[in-house]
Amino acid sequence: MAKRRAADQAHNRVEELRQSYGPPTQQTWTRRQAHTYETAVRAWRDLDRDAQSAVAEYAKERGQPRYDVEEQLGKAVRDA
Repeated sequence: MAKRRAADQAHNRVEELRQSYGPPTQQTWTRRQAHTYETAVRAWRDLDRDAQSAVAEYAKERGQPRYDVEEQLGKAVRDA
């Protein structure tokens, strides 16, 4: 659950930057803004990958469909 929460927080950061800076395709970003955004996207991607791997491993160990585990995890994260 901690990995999913971290990935969600990283995604929220990316969304905050998009709202603050404007669309990524906008050519008026400073180098610093572009670097900050790219770093946030990489962090989100890496954290999401780790969370997905943990879900897959957990589902496999318990013999449950991955979809069911993801659904349970999503509900637990929302309820927490």
